[in-house]
Amino acid sequence: MKPIRSFLFVPGNKETMLDKAVNAGADALILDLEDSVPPAEKVAARALVARKIPELIAKGQRIWVRINRTAHIYDLDDLLAVVQPGVEGIYISKPWGPEDVHMASCMIAEAESRANLEIGTIKLIPLLETARSMQLCFEIAQIPRVAGIVGATAKNADVGRALKYVWTAEGRESEYLKSRVVMAARAAGKVPIGGIWQQIKDLEGLARASQFDRQLGMAGELALHPMQVETINRTYTPTVDEVAYYQGMVDALAQAQANGRASVMYDGEHIDIAHVKTAHDIIALAAEYQS
Repeated sequence: MKPIRSFLFVPGNKETMLDKAVNAGADALILDLEDSVPPAEKVAARALVARKIPELIAKGQRIWVRINRTAHIYDLDDLLAVVQPGVEGIYISKPWGPEDVHMASCMIAEAESRANLEIGTIKLIPLLETARSMQLCFEIAQIPRVAGIVGATAKNADVGRALKYVWTAEGRESEYLKSRVVMAARAAGKVPIGGIWQQIKDLEGLARASQFDRQLGMAGELALHPMQVETINRTYTPTVDEVAYYQGMVDALAQAQANGRASVMYDGEHIDIAHVKTAHDIIALAAEYQS
């Protein structure tokens, strides 16, 4: 999956918000049919999102959709409406464990079949919001259709309620959870996603929280409002100085190897091929976001 720094939630029942979201600069939109849509408007929201998807994709926007959960399964009507050509994937909330994610994957396969799409076209990202799904995060991440897993820790939201921790801006209480999500995702070759900072106007707090998530190994964040996108994108994009530093590292080792050495001192540190592999990864990531 091409890197995504920012996933912006957009209420699926608000056509003006759907139209404006393409200008927010988010790497991907999550058209939300779940928590941001009142129960009485869910059917109309489904129809609106289904109608808007081709238009948003035509404008170059990467599209994901968060579907509803019914009493026993995920909402098949939602899936049949939104599984369309060009849709990148589906978000599901509150899976109990791998069983629910497998079930959702099978339901997506059915929707793909009915839409004449190749099976496996539509990716799946679960939001880990139950204690059991967090405990079984690696098992979930290994499921083939899963592209990433979310370890989000919004104040007073599902994760905090499930684990009974007391939220702080510093995030020490959720550091273990997020690190488990990062390790599980990376071990399975998938993407770990962080967030959510729900104090919308506190962009300094968002910058600190996003930087902390990036330090833990997250690849990107969920955003609740367009004003958060720029901060998140900036946090997850290697800076010009970072790229210059790592390019200098690559050049320093290349010079050392030309002189018959396998390591060299660079900027006061001992480096070898392992460090340069990291440098190449960061340089390549910066190039992805510039393309």
